[in-house]
Amino acid sequence: MTVVHAAHTADLDAASLKAARDLLYDVFDDMTDADWEHSLGGMHALAWDGAELIGHAAVIQRRLLHGGRALRTGYVEGVAVRADRRRQGVASALMAELERIIRGAYDLGALGATDEGAAFYVSRGWTCWTGPTAAMTPNGIERTPDEDGAIYVLTVSSALTGQHAADPAGELACDWRDGDAW
Repeated sequence: MTVVHAAHTADLDAASLKAARDLLYDVFDDMTDADWEHSLGGMHALAWDGAELIGHAAVIQRRLLHGGRALRTGYVEGVAVRADRRRQGVASALMAELERIIRGAYDLGALGATDEGAAFYVSRGWTCWTGPTAAMTPNGIERTPDEDGAIYVLTVSSALTGQHAADPAGELACDWRDGDAW
């Protein structure tokens, strides 16, 4: 039986963190240490089947800049399900937990999706950001055109309505970090 457990990075023991890291490295061929670091410092949803970790996802706080506002954003990282457990509802259970956290704590949810994963997020109510993307770098705001069309958002705050509504055709800029900006 699959059980999803949510915990902050600080509350996970070394064995759970190692299992999560190992799972991500097994699932993603191009996983880097910077990618792993992006998953740390926030809330993790861990799917366990007994003592075996079969799925992981994390939501961390980031600031996204849009329309002159810095939005408190729950940014989804490290969504992975062990190959032999895919298409069994594990990713949906992980995302349900992260979406609960996002709805309770953030103005906006955001994530970068692969072509393969995009339909899954759309089916859950996430929408593709159609406008240009950028990053707030040490040298100022720089465009990230390779990310255009790959960023998905989940609007959850009433603060993003009316004159402050998010315009998905407008520019969206993420805060700076090592490795991939998005």
